Formats: sequence, C-alpha cells, structure tokens
Amino acid sequence: MQPINWFPGHMHKARKEIKKVVVKVDFVVEVLDARLPFSSENPIVPGLLDGKPVLKVLNKADLADPARTRRWLDWFNAREGVTAMELDPQKKAQKIMEVGRTMLPAERNKTRPVRAMILGVPNVGKSTIINALASRTIAKTGNKPAVTKQQQRIPVGNNTILLDTPGFLWPRLHPPECGYRLATSGAVAQGIVEYESMAWYLVEYIAENYPGLLKKRYKLDELVQGAEGLLGQIAAKRGCIKRGGVVDLHKVSELLVREFRAGTIGRITLETP
Repeated sequence: MQPINWFPGHMHKARKEIKKVVVKVDFVVEVLDARLPFSSENPIVPGLLDGKPVLKVLNKADLADPARTRRWLDWFNAREGVTAMELDPQKKAQKIMEVGRTMLPAERNKTRPVRAMILGVPNVGKSTIINALASRTIAKTGNKPAVTKQQQRIPVGNNTILLDTPGFLWPRLHPPECGYRLATSGAVAQGIVEYESMAWYLVEYIAENYPGLLKKRYKLDELVQGAEGLLGQIAAKRGCIKRGGVVDLHKVSELLVREFRAGTIGRITLETP
C-alpha cells in the first residue's frame, strides 16, 4: 500500500496562521468525519492549540455506523480537555455553540464576545456547519476538498465570533490506511489517488465488516474472496463491463466510491477506537 501525501502551499500557510491567532480564541471546534474519526483527526492540531479546550464534532453521523459512533464519542470524551458530540442533518448546528460555551471557565470575561475557532480536514463539512450557524451563506461549500482558502471572522449570534480556517492535512499521511480512508471520504484532491486504489481498499473493508450491506446493495447471494473478485461481482450486476466481457475497473471503482460517499451502500464506519 503506497503512502498518500497531499500538502499544497495554502495548507502550510493555514497551519502557521492558526498557530498565530489561536491565543485569541476561547475554544476550538474540530470537525471530524464520523466515518473515520481517527483518520480525520489532524495530528498537527494539538501542537497548535495552546491548551485551549476542544470540542470534537463528529459530522456526517447519518452516514456512519451508529454503534461505532457511540464508541468513538466515549473514547473522545474520556480525554482531558476534550468534549465530543455527533452532528447529522437532524441536529441543529447551533448545538455546537451551546456545548462549546459549557467548556469555558467561569471566570472568563463576559463583557467581550466568545471567540471560537473551527477547523478540520478538507471536505469534512465545515463550511456547511458555518452557514448553518450564521443562518446565511457565508462559507463556500462544495463536494471537493480545499474550497476554503483563507481565514474568515464570522458573527454567529449570541455575542459569538467564529473564526473559520482552511481545511488542511499534514505532510505525511501515516499509516498508509489513514491516507486511503481520507481519500475515500473525499478529503484528498481528485487525481492524487486513483478510484481503483480507493475501491480496492474499500470493497475489502466493507466485505469483512459489513458483508450484509454489500450483498443487499448489489444483490449478491455470496461474496467471493479478494478485492478483484468482489469488484467483478459488482461490475456484473451494474453493467460495468467492456466489450468482450472485460470488467471496466475504473467505472465500477468510481461507482463504489461515490455510493460510499453518498451513504447509499449503508451506514459504514471505516475504523474503531
């Protein structure tokens, strides 16, 4: 499994800017992907935060395995200085600020606005959360990474200022599985990792951990062993076959990855605490 690295210049700049301004904020909101909470938790972040309390928001919880989400919440909440909550389309984003305020020390100066910083890896849904908090479209959204390129200061009501930051990864995605999970979720720019590589990893994981979902989605009676055979089964069911009966590996791989991202295969989490 080849390591995946994607760290363009604006991400390096974002890291430096966060370090500079974090001293001015009261707490930090780190948005994680509930389907890959470990892999979407940036290991650079703790060294940038100057001891600020951190609220871990497991976003896209409606796409994740609910039992595993509960395990992840327990795991994060056991950490000192960390509070964790899940977020899905049914839970109002304003809950984030309510929970964040409970983390502030009682002696905090209440005459000035609460300042919160929000950060996360690319394409984790941060901009959608910001727009919901502000009750208007402020942050650009898009189903691709690196949409936000610079910091923004956003009033979000209730005497609170939110500092948005560009999504950023870290220079070396380790272990390699971490990079593939991030790529599969859409956190890595298209073209850095081929769909075939993502699908190879993804189909084997789902077959081992959620075989019933794979069978149901693609109407398979039994699952064969190995990624190549599994993708061949799906290709036959979905018409991803070239002339001469050859599997169109790119087409079936893109199909699998896109259906995972959309949640149409089912509620899947790619890692456990």
